[in-house]
Amino acid sequence: MTEGDGVRDGDLPDDLTAAEAGMWQAFRNGSVYDLSSGDAQVDDPHGGHPWGPERTVRARIVCWLLLDGPPALAGRVASLKLAGVRISGTLDLAGGTVTPYLELRGCRFDDEILLPEAHFTTARFVDCAAPRLEAARVHTEGDLHLPRCRFLGGVRLTDAHIGTDLLLNQAVVYRDRSGRSIAADGMTVGQDLQAELLESHGELSLRSAKVGVSLSLRGARLRNPDGRFALNAPQLTVGRTLYLTPAGVGGPWQSGTTPARGTRIQRFECQGGIRLDDGRFGDAIDLERARFTFTDSQQLSLRRVQAPELRFLGEEPQRGGVLLSGARVVNLVDRATSWPGPGRLHMGGFAYENLVPQGPFPLTRRLGWVAAATAEYNPEPYERLATVLRAAGEDEDAREVLLAKQRRRRETLPPAAKVWGYAQDLTVAYGYRPGRAAVWMAVLWAAGTLAFAHAPHPPMGPGGHPVWDPALFVLDLLLPVIDLGQAGQWRLSGGWQWAAAVMILLGWILATTVAAGATRLLRRG
Repeated sequence: MTEGDGVRDGDLPDDLTAAEAGMWQAFRNGSVYDLSSGDAQVDDPHGGHPWGPERTVRARIVCWLLLDGPPALAGRVASLKLAGVRISGTLDLAGGTVTPYLELRGCRFDDEILLPEAHFTTARFVDCAAPRLEAARVHTEGDLHLPRCRFLGGVRLTDAHIGTDLLLNQAVVYRDRSGRSIAADGMTVGQDLQAELLESHGELSLRSAKVGVSLSLRGARLRNPDGRFALNAPQLTVGRTLYLTPAGVGGPWQSGTTPARGTRIQRFECQGGIRLDDGRFGDAIDLERARFTFTDSQQLSLRRVQAPELRFLGEEPQRGGVLLSGARVVNLVDRATSWPGPGRLHMGGFAYENLVPQGPFPLTRRLGWVAAATAEYNPEPYERLATVLRAAGEDEDAREVLLAKQRRRRETLPPAAKVWGYAQDLTVAYGYRPGRAAVWMAVLWAAGTLAFAHAPHPPMGPGGHPVWDPALFVLDLLLPVIDLGQAGQWRLSGGWQWAAAVMILLGWILATTVAAGATRLLRRG
C-alpha cells in the first residue's frame, strides 16, 4: 500500500516495520508508545548505547502521521506520544500544519529536526537528543517545550511565534557554524520564556525578542569566552522581570520561588559579554548573585535600558566593564561589592530615582562608585546622586557629594584657578559648609585684635578722631563693604602697614568665597 491509500479509513500500510506499526496504532488510540527498555543507562538518549531496529521508526512515517495521519479510533483523540524511540532520517515538517498533539520524551534523532514555518497547537520535546533544531518562523498556538533536550548543532527560532510558554529548562545547546547556540532574533513568546539551568555553548541571541511575562535564566550557564557575547539581546522586551539569578538543583521546585532549605543552589554564570541595550522591562532586571567572567574587551552592557527596578547584586566582574549609559530606572538596588573599579564603569546619563543599598554602602564608597564611572570629570553623575540623596532627606550627604564634585572639577582647572579653588575649599568648602566662614572670621578677628593691640597708632589728623579700639579696627579691615570709621583714622608704619594689608586681603578672599558659595547654593536651590 502506498502512502495515502487507505489512510483515511485507518488501514495499516503494508511497508511498516513492527515498531512503526505499533506507533501507528498508538497514534490512532491517542496513547503513549513507549519503547524504553527499563534500563536507565541504555535508555539515556544522550548516551552512547546503540538503539536497534526494534526501537527505530522512520522520520518519514512520523511526518505522515502528523500531517496526514489516519483517523482516531472511536471515542479517542489522535495524538503522537513517543517515549524511548529512535527516529531515523530527517524529521521535515517545514511549512506543514500539525493538528495532532505532539509529545516526544527521551527520544533520539539521527538527523536534524526541520520545523521552519510549521504550525502546531502544542509541541513537546522532552529530554530528547538531536543534531539540530531548525524552527525559524515556527508558530504554535500553545507551548513549545524543549526541556532537558540536547542539540549538538544549535537551535534556530528566528521570528518564531510561541502562543504561550517556551521551555528550555536544563537544555544543553552547542554552537552552530555561525557561533550561535540559540538564534531567536525577533521571536515572540506570549507568556513565559523559561531557560532555567540552561547550558549554552555559543551566543544566545534574542535580538528584538518579545516575552509577554517573564524571562528566566535562573541558574543558567552561558559560555562563549572567545566570542563577543554570550547573551546578545538588544531591544529585548519583557513584560515583567528578567531573572539572571540562582536556581535550586537536585529536587523539584517551582519557578520563581525560593528553593527549600538545604537545596543546592546554582548561580547564573556567564563567560562572555552580555548586551541588553535598549531593552524594556515591565518590572525589573534581577542580577542577584550573578557571576560574570569577562575578557578585557567584554562587557555587561545595559545602555539605555528602561525598568522600574535594577537589582545589581551580582559578583564584581574582575575584568571587562559595566555600561549603564543612558539607562533609566526608578529603584537602583545594589551592593557596594558588586560594582567594578575605576575605568570599567560607565554611567553617563544614567538616571535613577531611589537608591536601595543591600548591606553597608557608606557615602565614601558611593563617592568612589561615582568616581569609578568618570575617568574624566563629568558633573552629571555627581548631580544625579546629590538629587537622589536630597529627595531621600539626606541633605548633608547631598552637600558632601556636591563638594566632591567641585574638588574633582578643580583638578581639571589651570594653576591660577586651581589655587583659587583650594582657597574656596579651605575657607567655606565651596559654600557647602558655610559655618566655616564664621570660624575663619572669628580666628582672624581674634588674632588681629591681639596683634594690633600692641601697634603704634598715631592719628591721621590733629583732632576729630575716634577712640582707638583694636577690635573695631581689625573688624573694619576684615569687612570690605562696611565702614566702621576706624581703618582710615590711624597712621600705621613699617610692618603694621603690611599686617593691615594682609587683613584687608584676607577679608576680601573670605567675602568673595562666601559670595561664590552663596551663589552656588542659590543656583542649586
